[in-house]
Amino acid sequence: MSIGKVLIVGGGVGGLSAAALLARQGIDVDVIERRAEDFVYGVGIIQPPNALRALKKIGVLEKCFEAGFQSDERRAFDAEGNPLGTSILRRLADADHGATNFLPRPKLHEILTDAALTAGARLRLGVMVAELVQNDRGVGVKFSDGRHACYDLLIGADGIRSQIRSLLFGDTVQPQFTGHAVWRFTTARPADLTYNCLFYGVGAKAGLVPLSRESMYLLLVTNEPGNPRVPSGRFAEMLRQRLIQFGGIVATVRNAIEPNSKIVYSPIEEVILPGPWHKGRIVVIGDAAHASSPHLAQGAAMALEDAVVLAEMVSECDGSIDSMLQDFYERRAPRCRYVQEQSHIVGDIGQIVDPAACQLRNEQIRTMMASGRVSDDYLEQPI
Repeated sequence: MSIGKVLIVGGGVGGLSAAALLARQGIDVDVIERRAEDFVYGVGIIQPPNALRALKKIGVLEKCFEAGFQSDERRAFDAEGNPLGTSILRRLADADHGATNFLPRPKLHEILTDAALTAGARLRLGVMVAELVQNDRGVGVKFSDGRHACYDLLIGADGIRSQIRSLLFGDTVQPQFTGHAVWRFTTARPADLTYNCLFYGVGAKAGLVPLSRESMYLLLVTNEPGNPRVPSGRFAEMLRQRLIQFGGIVATVRNAIEPNSKIVYSPIEEVILPGPWHKGRIVVIGDAAHASSPHLAQGAAMALEDAVVLAEMVSECDGSIDSMLQDFYERRAPRCRYVQEQSHIVGDIGQIVDPAACQLRNEQIRTMMASGRVSDDYLEQPI
């Protein structure tokens, strides 16, 4: 059965990527986004090698390179700034550029939006699904603006608090707090900081990520038991306090944080949706199905990969849509589950609170990175 008309709920990384790929196939694509303004909240985004491979298939790799900052190198330090090791990442997408790309999150949104619209997809802002009914012939949708339409396939790419997931599976699957939170702060980049780096402290992990020739951002992952409510007016003060144990360049960045500095604070949550990820002609992808903690920088990468794989399977679908979506789940679930499990491990390693155990961890990191190359063979495999 061919698929001629698709509704995508959610105008984020996964939704816009799917829209660009499907519309390019000649499919009639509508995208709705609950935000009334075409703006995304965020600081920077890390695009590891497998994300770049997906971006190349979407057709926006060069634009991401032009807007970002590339590097093959990743470095680790202890809290005082003493080196623990360096790893060189393998380039998967384009030998003429770095293995990893870093760019501002709003810029990625702009690039993907342009790709979707240029391909012919239609984007409507400030719109949600009010009602939906599906049968053997399609999915009937009533929108919050009063319009009605029918689609062959509905893709829920509406994030960690997905409305479509709730409509399909009820409220039994909710985002789960991991015990950690991340703080982010954009500042000037020293000319010699041309790599992504992490600083392992006691109960906290800091990082510096280049974004452009002029800027970088600081990230700090901390243990926040009970997911406390953090007042935005105290973000700067609280971030400075949590950075006290760090020396070197992190201490320099700490001193640049002023009371009115713009700080982004996010509790780290995840979603583990048991299979399947679909019912009939409706499927959820990206964070709606498998939101992961950010310790591997793979959340957006998994959404990109979901979009690439689903668009490929839609183009080849000549039978049951339900069966196609089950095959999609079986192809994607092991990889997404692997990312969640490994991200748990990396997150826990970075949040150890016993100083002696932290010292042992740092020595283990030093040994692991001594070869100068650390790769993830699983994620390097084709999607």
